[in-house]
Amino acid sequence: MKKALIAMSGGVDSSVAAYIMKEKGFECMGCTMRLYENDMIGEDLFGSCCSLNDTQDARAVCDKIGIPYNIYHYEAEFRQKVIEPFVCSYEKGETPNPCIRCNRYLKFDLLYEKAVELGYENIVTGHYARIEERDGHMYLLKALDLSKDQSYVLYDLTEEQLSHTFFPLGDIPKTRVRQIADENGFVTSHKKESQDICFVPDGDYAGMIKRYRNHDYPKGDFVDLDGNVLGRHEGIINYTIGQRRGLGIPADRRLYVFRIDAENNRVILADDKDLFSRQVKVRDFHWITGGAPAEEFRCSAKIRYRHREQPALVKILDEGNARIVFDEPQRAATPGQSAVLYDGDIVLGGGIIVGMC
Repeated sequence: MKKALIAMSGGVDSSVAAYIMKEKGFECMGCTMRLYENDMIGEDLFGSCCSLNDTQDARAVCDKIGIPYNIYHYEAEFRQKVIEPFVCSYEKGETPNPCIRCNRYLKFDLLYEKAVELGYENIVTGHYARIEERDGHMYLLKALDLSKDQSYVLYDLTEEQLSHTFFPLGDIPKTRVRQIADENGFVTSHKKESQDICFVPDGDYAGMIKRYRNHDYPKGDFVDLDGNVLGRHEGIINYTIGQRRGLGIPADRRLYVFRIDAENNRVILADDKDLFSRQVKVRDFHWITGGAPAEEFRCSAKIRYRHREQPALVKILDEGNARIVFDEPQRAATPGQSAVLYDGDIVLGGGIIVGMC
């Protein structure tokens, strides 16, 4: 009998993923990855991922479907691989997506090592995406329910990781997932979904960073594109590209964050029209099925999770860099976010945005 270790967050999606794998005849074990403690982020975990309530709910679902359940501790690894890079990125004036690093290095790397140690050949999560083998390669595909598709945050996975992973919800609409949970009496069936980063449950990223570093960040100048001082900012970690609210400066027109100059502790403001560009430079490109394609090719691309993918030409540069040239100008390409490439339903890969160019 095939065996699968199920990553369970205590939510409805991972609960139903576990149920489906059990129904398919797999020998399953549920587990929760304990990633951080209160003192790591300076927050009460109640009501957030990794809370006591979540682990109790995950255990209750496992008891319901008749599979064992365990909690495994990865606090040190999470601090090193996710929290520290997240904080450093903000300190450099970037806006990172920590879920991408967590998926690659924690859920699909360290958790798989645990699975092998326990004698389980596969890992399973409740992500909305699909995996298919074609022509000897493993491909990552969008979920059929595009309103829930999470392939964007999975682009950094490798073929080898995909080869021992299952996404049971990839071809199921979210409404059906809720229905399955309700039919089976899961305590998670009507549980609200979290929209925030798990270790920043209140959405206050700057506050979390200050607590983590245990210091405030220096104020500096707001300047326009010509270098004229417009006012004072509250520390660069409080801002992101395209932001308008919370600037707190008088102006005769609406101004937006255009660029963050971390080296000189300045935040550059501009008009909304200045935020649009056809060209975006990307570093640290990861191609799921191996090396980079030909020098240039057409595809579609997303420059943030909620961005609607747009047609573009991709030009391969040296040392893992690429330039994406969109057919139409795109707004607020943000350093630290990821640009992800698609060929229809297939995820080709992606990388970290350096900025507009």
